[in-house]
Amino acid sequence: MSTDYQQAREALGVRLRELRLSAAGGRLTGPQLAQELGWPHSKVYKLEGGRQTATPEDLRAWAEAVGHPDAAEELLARLKGFESHIRSWRRQLAAGHRPVQDVWNLEVGRCKTIYAWEEAVIPGMLQTADYARHMFLRFADLQGSVRDTDAAVRARMQRQTWLYETGHRFHALVWEAALHALVCPPSVLASQLDRLMGTVGMDTVQLGIVPLSASLRIPTANGFWVLDERLVIAEDWHAELWLDDADSIATYLKVWRTLSESAVYGADAQNVINRARRTLNPR
Repeated sequence: MSTDYQQAREALGVRLRELRLSAAGGRLTGPQLAQELGWPHSKVYKLEGGRQTATPEDLRAWAEAVGHPDAAEELLARLKGFESHIRSWRRQLAAGHRPVQDVWNLEVGRCKTIYAWEEAVIPGMLQTADYARHMFLRFADLQGSVRDTDAAVRARMQRQTWLYETGHRFHALVWEAALHALVCPPSVLASQLDRLMGTVGMDTVQLGIVPLSASLRIPTANGFWVLDERLVIAEDWHAELWLDDADSIATYLKVWRTLSESAVYGADAQNVINRARRTLNPR
């Protein structure tokens, strides 16, 4: 989690603690407040310590329980300011792409299950080094950022070891358009498609391809990742959006599952990949 985001959670926690200690009926201990709210007392301390993000319902209940219902609007305003956290590319890439990859590696390392949707590129967890190198170069040009390409590629390749660890599951959805996008030389894309073929059948990977001819229940849109159903990371041209509130996570999972209804898997997915591969080397 970013420093700005975490600082905002901690500041909210400090304010919650102030309200508990100045409760209208007299100072409340954490266990007393938890009992009043019907929560495990650990939740009180996590919220006060900035280790858990409160929901709007949590904040309203807290304000009522401490006898300061008028504080609810202030608390909700604080929450609204950071529950949808925007991490601008300009700020993130100030030191290059490698630090961004390191942050991703930490988050992925904490996960057991990942859901990913990519409509324009091959998911980073399944990229070849050459394909990843061209992606970093393209975005360095776009953002005018530091060219630490080799270090960034190594970090992304390091993350892929996650796929070979027992107990992990990567549910990847890719739109067929990404299989044809020449954001790299044809020879690099060909090798990338060969790599993608090899992931079909891995016990830690479920790869679905949404064919261009598939009927869609919703339009394809920006790529996003859901990590352990605790964090969503969505990308836009100006920033990454990091979301950990329950409503947003539920929405993105619903989007993923809706898109997955249009996907093909196994041999059918391999056929779509092969079709794209043949366009690069027609025979």
